[in-house]
Amino acid sequence: MTVDAVYLLQLTLNGITLGLLYALIAVGLSLIFGVMEIINFAHGELLMLGAFAMTFALPVVGLLYWPALAAAILATMLVGLVMYEVLLARLRPDEFERAILITLGLSIIIIHVMQYIFTATPRLVDTQYGFDGVDIGAIRIPWTRVIGAAAALVAFGGLYVVLRYTQFGRAMRAIAQNREAALMVGIRPRIVARNAVVLAAGLCGLAGAAISPIQLVTPYMGQFLIFKAFALVIIGGLGNIPGAIVAAVALGLIENWIGGFFEIAWQEAAVFVIMIVVLFLRPDGLFKRGSMRVG
Repeated sequence: MTVDAVYLLQLTLNGITLGLLYALIAVGLSLIFGVMEIINFAHGELLMLGAFAMTFALPVVGLLYWPALAAAILATMLVGLVMYEVLLARLRPDEFERAILITLGLSIIIIHVMQYIFTATPRLVDTQYGFDGVDIGAIRIPWTRVIGAAAALVAFGGLYVVLRYTQFGRAMRAIAQNREAALMVGIRPRIVARNAVVLAAGLCGLAGAAISPIQLVTPYMGQFLIFKAFALVIIGGLGNIPGAIVAAVALGLIENWIGGFFEIAWQEAAVFVIMIVVLFLRPDGLFKRGSMRVG
């Protein structure tokens, strides 16, 4: 294997692991949109809070990855529950613009509160794995990337089972597909929406906790990622969960390939260039727009 081939394979593996974490954010957005028909612009701050929760949980548990990860997910789900009960529960599906303004305002408030409390100084997160990784010939993948990607895959598998085979998941899909019919059979949209927001917050918390050992943790990290996630939801097809996952993994690959061979500015612009092209060619996204499609 040539050096160039090794380098390209390294970029590809890094891209897949990063793309799976992007997918956690995008799927959370798709869940909320599918059930409530709103875009939660404070979703990125849930990721940021998950990363900060991981930062503070790790010293408490002696740098052990898994207990800190669980604590970060639970903390973010609790924040998601509060966010829903205080704000999102008061929004109706036909209040799309109002939802954007409220969640965008909430996003800005959370960012500045976190910056006031913890300052804007980037934090470097260390775990029990340190800089250890898996060596495959000349290729090295840090354990934090491997475990983050594996956790994302497990989360997607669990989400599929929940949406496909549980009453909880079927109620969410029913609301997303036909709200009026769901009401007629006794499904309560408020409870379903609350469950969807908490579940989406858990996915976002997992993403933030898994990203924290890979990227610097700052109060603004979620704001940078939420617009990428929003673009991914559009590219994959609004409400199409597999589409969001495929688009996210593809973005992770493209970003790493571009970052490995070109200027970093092109790496950040890639997703939005792709989104514009997709909107021109396929306004409903690369995959069929669906009401919480899971397969």
